[in-house]
Amino acid sequence: MKQPVEEMKGPYARRWWALGVLCLSLLIIVMANTALTVAAPDMTKDLGLSSSDLQWVIDGYTVPYAALMLLLGAIGDKYSRRGALVLGLVVFGGGAVAGSLVDSSSGVIAARAVMGLGAAMIMPATLSLLAATFPKGERAKAIVLWTATAGLAIAAGPLVAGALLEDHGWSSTFLINVPVAALAIVGAFVLVPPSKAGHHDRIDYVGGLLSVVWTGALVYMIIQGPHFGWDAKAISAAVVAGVGLVAFVAWELRHPHPILNVRRFLDRRFAGSNLAVALFFLAVFGAFYYLTQHLQFVLGYNPLETGVRMLPLAGAVFVGSALTGFLTPRIGMKITVTAGMVAGTVALALLTQVDASSSYGDFVAPLIVLGLAIGLALSPCTDAIMGAFPESELGVGGAVNDTSLELGGSLGIAILGSVLASSYSSKLEDAASASGTKLPDGTLDTAQDSVGAGFAVAQGIGDKAHAAAEKAAHAGSQQEAAQLKAQAEQLTQGAGKMADAVTSAFSDAVAHTSLVGAVILGVGTVLVAVLLPRKGQDAQAQEADEQAKDADARTSDADAQTSEAATTGAGREK
Repeated sequence: MKQPVEEMKGPYARRWWALGVLCLSLLIIVMANTALTVAAPDMTKDLGLSSSDLQWVIDGYTVPYAALMLLLGAIGDKYSRRGALVLGLVVFGGGAVAGSLVDSSSGVIAARAVMGLGAAMIMPATLSLLAATFPKGERAKAIVLWTATAGLAIAAGPLVAGALLEDHGWSSTFLINVPVAALAIVGAFVLVPPSKAGHHDRIDYVGGLLSVVWTGALVYMIIQGPHFGWDAKAISAAVVAGVGLVAFVAWELRHPHPILNVRRFLDRRFAGSNLAVALFFLAVFGAFYYLTQHLQFVLGYNPLETGVRMLPLAGAVFVGSALTGFLTPRIGMKITVTAGMVAGTVALALLTQVDASSSYGDFVAPLIVLGLAIGLALSPCTDAIMGAFPESELGVGGAVNDTSLELGGSLGIAILGSVLASSYSSKLEDAASASGTKLPDGTLDTAQDSVGAGFAVAQGIGDKAHAAAEKAAHAGSQQEAAQLKAQAEQLTQGAGKMADAVTSAFSDAVAHTSLVGAVILGVGTVLVAVLLPRKGQDAQAQEADEQAKDADARTSDADAQTSEAATTGAGREK
């Protein structure tokens, strides 16, 4: 019988090949969200999605993904981490196939939810298998490559989706996941060693279910409140999230073998790392949300061109990851993580200079700085989070890291997306009024819904101008032709003014939203810098973690021996 990898003598020989499989699995679950940002316009036209439908197409993936990771990570630890990875890839691939075949908003949302379920199995499994497969001396380097892959996926999603949308419909962005998932499944069986906890107590299912309730309700509230208003649904979700969190913490503090030892959050290194991951992805996902819109709608790039123009971020992530791999062992994670967060704040601050005259060149520096920041800060944090868990809880450790990431990303899109929408709406009203643009009743309200709707209104006015010009060419009298020509000219001017107003309003909204994001990340940087211990203290904390994990292992061994003795004694009595 094959042994769990953590019990094998010496490091696993094909561990770097195994890492390739884990990174491939990570790639598709991150790309599943970023690719959708460029496929959304085609999907909206084809399926007739409302803004509410489109929001839930995006977030139908997020809710099960964030809510289920902790419980599924614990189940993977107990039974099989590789099994969790493979099953997750199967579910994810099945959801992707379903998503490509459906022809309604509810069908796409359901398919995305199935993909989110698969992702909730895959994501913690990748980190737990990585930590179990690599010896401690190589683990930090492996996590650097894992983090760099996540950064690559953020930029690669729009690029791949854009290339597919050149000749295919939006369903192709779902299908691209299927061959990659199939390849990862084969690679998992061939290259990834079997792994599970050597000793694992009964799973704390009550704690797991409470984590599902409070995390799912929190993510739902984050989505529902800012986008659709603080109605009864959003308020109820907030109450459930608050009560569920209190119940979860109370249960975990009293349980002898909790699914998550919440006392770990009293450790400055662990708490600071989780806060840094959450804040960073708040900034990254929020910025990505409005940057892709600006590139497509304001600067007029098609999906493929948009993806190509996000590549400086991906390249900078690799450079930042290489830097942190060199610097962190020498100067400590406090300095590298703080430097990365400062760089992220600077990147958002640079975006506050965006205006209606900005070209793509004005976005290159912020993208590069943001990529460097991701590479510098995230790998040490992930390494610190995973290092806080014993071998028997690596899946839970991966789930904690990934839940921080997903909650931060959801908050980023919700908070910064809400700021963007309200800022754009108010600035468009001011810009339209200042330009003297006369619009039919209700048209301005439509244009204020989104930047895409704003340009659609301008296009509609232009179409009316073209129709008036056509009528003028075939008018029965000179007087009628002159009136129609004057009407066409007026409409043409109105269309141009409306397009200019939308461009100006959205550019100003991007600058304003970037300022809000920079303030949030800047304040967070100070908090993280205070929480993270200095290099000497960090080493002491790591030594204390190792001693605590050894104690946990000895306790687990003793429990296992006691259970075995009890079973043997019962057998003798019989």
